[in-house]
Amino acid sequence: MRVLVVGQGAREHALCWKLHQSPLIKELYAAPGNAGIAAVADCVPIGVADIVELADFAEKLKIDLTVVGPELPLTLGIVDEFQKRGLTIFGPTRLAAELEGSKVFSKEFMRKYNIPTAEATVCSSVVEARSALKKLPAVIKVDGLAAGKGVVVVNTRQEAEDYLRMVFEEKRFGNAANRILVEELLLGEEVSFMAITDGKRVVPLAPAKDYKKVGDGETGANTGGMGAHSPAVILNGETAGEIMRSIVMPTVLGMEAEGRPYTGCLYVGLMLTANGPRVLEYNCRFGDPETQVQMLRLEDDLADLLLKASRGNLADTKLNWKKEAAACVVIAVEGYPDDFLKGQEVAIDPIADDSVVLFYAGIVKSGTKLLNIAGRVISVCARAATLSEALAKVYEAAPKIRFQGARYRRDIGYRALGQRRASE
Repeated sequence: MRVLVVGQGAREHALCWKLHQSPLIKELYAAPGNAGIAAVADCVPIGVADIVELADFAEKLKIDLTVVGPELPLTLGIVDEFQKRGLTIFGPTRLAAELEGSKVFSKEFMRKYNIPTAEATVCSSVVEARSALKKLPAVIKVDGLAAGKGVVVVNTRQEAEDYLRMVFEEKRFGNAANRILVEELLLGEEVSFMAITDGKRVVPLAPAKDYKKVGDGETGANTGGMGAHSPAVILNGETAGEIMRSIVMPTVLGMEAEGRPYTGCLYVGLMLTANGPRVLEYNCRFGDPETQVQMLRLEDDLADLLLKASRGNLADTKLNWKKEAAACVVIAVEGYPDDFLKGQEVAIDPIADDSVVLFYAGIVKSGTKLLNIAGRVISVCARAATLSEALAKVYEAAPKIRFQGARYRRDIGYRALGQRRASE
């Protein structure tokens, strides 16, 4: 079969890396891809937002399955365009992708279907937001897509005023922030729970823990993700079962009832509170960097899994996972997620350990040089018998990625390991 992956980040590199191992696939393409993806797939210069051109390409080459990585083409309706042409594609339709595309829609959906989440107020102005900010600290979320930067915890009135000015007066997020949510701050541990669904049946992926803050100790601004590991460590089997029963299945069944049947990967960002798991957000695609560690552990054929989900025949599919841990540390540019340099030459020193895998993100090839074009540059990943061993491998390899302004968190996984030891 011929497969097309839409995207250009480390998540898409991980998907291509795993798909490349499938005996079902004879030809693998990526649009637009990156310098790392080019080693396992043919890259075509079509942007992720060019959904008509992507559909034309898939139609011309008779692509058997298209897998969508990032959220933007999903919210633009790439699945609708492909389905209109009779092309098989993995991902939710534009209406279903509103679960991620609109924080207000998802919050109202959760209220309607009694899915546990934080209390929140929808606000359309500074005045309404000030009125809703009765208790601090609180969380402010812009309604639309903001590349992982539209959520902030405000601890003081001044912080709240500064953020509201940025949203409503400076229009930093444009139309994505015409409405905002003022939400109660949930306390606990965050975890990412993802599942593959064909619209009726659901197959959970191995849980992973993502680290979103830019700085050590979960400090600084929110990012797209600075590291991850699987297993999540902090999530036991009983709680995972509760998440499936009280959150994931009601979400899939609720979307079907709304006339927005959901197929693809459903990502649920959760807070494990003292009162049980609560939904922080939905994403309508694979996580990044969670996908990187999940692909290292998945034993099954990814192409077969995604094709079944896209065709509505998951049936009683069950996934098998390596009895090992996988860890990931993201090498980013100093200044990310705000202003940062681009165009730096990236040097990668030899890494002797075959269990270490590099997934490229913002890296393109220019002649013989590798150049950075994004805030997150490369995901350094490794698999080992234990999480502590996997992390040790990752941190030994991380300094071998060299470019001007390179930085990474040095505490990924350590708190989770400490908690596990404390409970043993």
